[in-house]
Amino acid sequence: MNLFLCQNCQNTVFFENTHCESCQSELGFLAAGLRLITLKSHPNGMSAFDDANQQLKYCENFHEGACNWLLPVDSAYSLCSACDLNHKIPNLNSEEHRQDWIKIESAKHRLVYELLYLGLPVISKRLDPEAGLSFNFLAEDLMETSEPIMTGHMQGLITLNTAEADPVQREKMKAQMEEPYRTLIGHFRHEIGHYYWDLLIRPNNSKLAAYRSLFGDESQDYQDALDRHYQSGPPGNWHEQFVSAYASCHPWEDWAETWAHYMHLISTLHTAQAYGLSLQPKIDSTSKQIPAMDLKLDYDLLREKDMNIILSDWLKLTLAVNSLNRSMGQPDLYPFILPPQVREKLGFVHQLIIEL
Repeated sequence: MNLFLCQNCQNTVFFENTHCESCQSELGFLAAGLRLITLKSHPNGMSAFDDANQQLKYCENFHEGACNWLLPVDSAYSLCSACDLNHKIPNLNSEEHRQDWIKIESAKHRLVYELLYLGLPVISKRLDPEAGLSFNFLAEDLMETSEPIMTGHMQGLITLNTAEADPVQREKMKAQMEEPYRTLIGHFRHEIGHYYWDLLIRPNNSKLAAYRSLFGDESQDYQDALDRHYQSGPPGNWHEQFVSAYASCHPWEDWAETWAHYMHLISTLHTAQAYGLSLQPKIDSTSKQIPAMDLKLDYDLLREKDMNIILSDWLKLTLAVNSLNRSMGQPDLYPFILPPQVREKLGFVHQLIIEL
């Protein structure tokens, strides 16, 4: 994620901001160019601070406190390209549901930003019912049946249980599922991986063959594989081949977990670049530096063809961040190990994306 500046006062502002804390100027996000821009009043509404001819309006969900994205003032649509992906949202008459939905939208908007940054196609099912993308955000207490709402993906429709927006409930599920990591953005990155498998891998015979050589044959019965996983657990050596225990249950889940992991690391490295982070670690204040641990993120992540270079920098960064977390008495931010097979799978995802 980039850092942004208020164009009026040069104060640092952030992706979710709707106004500058320094000068109180209104802000909005333009998906074209991935820019958070400063706004000023215009006879027809608002315009870009540095371009009076660029007349804009907020997405309809701005008035719900859930979006700061912008559209052309003469657009026939009232929803931005991120909010237009929604198929169902919870009843907003409930303040609890409203607050859960706002948290979910914050994570989903970051997801859409990341997809656009990666150059991936993002199109609503409203525009393409067959190959498009949409989201259902469902609350169990509003459902007509007592069946639990399962977070998942089906033919471009991603469903999320709004209970995942509750950090207490999410931590409870994290413990029950013995997961080292569980977040809203993590759910989105995993499920969107299934969507892009259908879009980029399934219809491409050469990509499908390469995928199967790394991840396995996805034609094996999916439900049987899940049942075995939940009844017997992952194989004892899963750490040697998979990024998570869940990834070991079926090649589709291995793909989705690997895809999510790729998005974790690229997004975090991108943010580290925006902050100008670098490392020159020392054993102590008087000793020489450790050149092997030096980190300088001075290259374009999406032009670097060698995934091993990216992974080397990623491991340096996460070692430092995990050490900072431990100094605060917090668990590791990055509780994963990347064996050679996982690194190869991540390289496959990277090549798929940079070749688009």
